[in-house]
Amino acid sequence: MITTLQKAGQQVTIEDGELISFQLDGYEYIHQKGSPGWGSSDTEMFPIIGPTSEAGYRVQVSRANALQDQHGILRELEYQLLSSGENKAVYQKVYKSGTVVSNSKYPEKSTARLLIWPFNFNFKKSFELTEGGLEISFSVSGERDMPFMLGYHPAFKLYSTQSYLSTVDRKITLKEVMAVGSRALEVAGCTDITLHDEKEITLKTEGFGHFMLWTEVPNMICIEPISFYPYAVPQTKLHEGFDYLAAEEKVFKVLITPQDKVV
Repeated sequence: MITTLQKAGQQVTIEDGELISFQLDGYEYIHQKGSPGWGSSDTEMFPIIGPTSEAGYRVQVSRANALQDQHGILRELEYQLLSSGENKAVYQKVYKSGTVVSNSKYPEKSTARLLIWPFNFNFKKSFELTEGGLEISFSVSGERDMPFMLGYHPAFKLYSTQSYLSTVDRKITLKEVMAVGSRALEVAGCTDITLHDEKEITLKTEGFGHFMLWTEVPNMICIEPISFYPYAVPQTKLHEGFDYLAAEEKVFKVLITPQDKVV
C-alpha cells in the first residue's frame, strides 16, 4: 500500500512502512530500488544490530532461546498502517513472545530457517513532514527489562562523484566508507551528520547516540543511526550492547533536513 505525504514543497512516498521517496521541489534524496547498491530504501535493525552467523544465530538473553539473523527479526514482520493524513502516517508491528518467524534469507544467504524472540514487543514507526523536513520517530514498548538494540537503515541517493559527509569535528569521504566494506564505518558519539552532495541533507537524532555508514557502490550511501556499533564485540558477546525497556515506551527520533529547509 502506497501512502503519500506533502508539505511546504516536500513530498514523501511510503510503501508498506518503507520510505521509498523523499523529494523537495522534485529533487530525490532517497536511493531508488532497482539502482545498484541495495534492494531496499530503508529498514530497521531490531532487536539486535549486526550479524550472528558466527554465533550460530543465537543471541544471549535472560530467557529461553533467541534465534536472530543479521539485524534482527523485526524486518521479517509486516507493518500495519494505523493512521495517515496530509503530512503524517503511523505504522505498527506487533510481536508475541515465542512466535516462530520464517527467515527470508534462508537458504540462499543463511542457514537459519526459523527465527524466534522470547519477549513481547510493540514497534511503531511514524513519518511526519514539518516545515523543517521529515521527522521519523520510533516508539518501542513491551515487556519490562526486554533487551534490545535499535538501528535505522535509510539509503540516500548520490549524484556527485565528490560526495562526502561531515560531523562537527570530522570529514568522511565516500572512499573511506567503501574501504570498510560490509562491516560499516563507525561514527561514535555523534547525533548530527550532514551529507554533502549536489544538495546537502542533514540527519539529527535523539536516542541513538551513534551512526554507522555503509555502501559498496558510488551512487548511494546508507547513513544509519544506531544505539550500538555491533562490530565493537565478537558476535558471541553481542548482548553486551543491549539497552533494556522500562515501564514507559522508549522513543527514538531522526530529523532529515534538506539544505533549503535549514533555518
